[in-house]
Amino acid sequence: MENKRKHLEFIQLVITRMNVNSFLLKGWSVTLVAALFAFAAKDSDISYVIITYISTPIFWLLDAYYLSLERQYRGLYNSVKNKEEKDIDFDMNAKPFDKGKDSWLSSIFSVTQLFFYGGLTAITLIIMYVIN
Repeated sequence: MENKRKHLEFIQLVITRMNVNSFLLKGWSVTLVAALFAFAAKDSDISYVIITYISTPIFWLLDAYYLSLERQYRGLYNSVKNKEEKDIDFDMNAKPFDKGKDSWLSSIFSVTQLFFYGGLTAITLIIMYVIN
């Protein structure tokens, strides 16, 4: 049972790392957008707000990538969880779980991603309108 437990711990560490990366990306995107809004308001320059239309999709795609990887490793975790002790090979390849709701494209349009980054985009539109 020790091999199975250790393998699951390895997978859980990867899942945690992907989750932390996703959290940090969200924090950086909000920080960058807020800073650009402050510069735009101070200088009454709309070009700062336009930069958010470039940065927000980049953060969105990166965040979706980490969410996709996290979902794939959760699939691997569930697979290893159901294996017998003798079948544990410490394989960390989560690529076989890259389908359906765990794909990158599906992660881009997940509910949490749409609310967060769609909200940032909507706020940017409002701020752009207010500044003009």
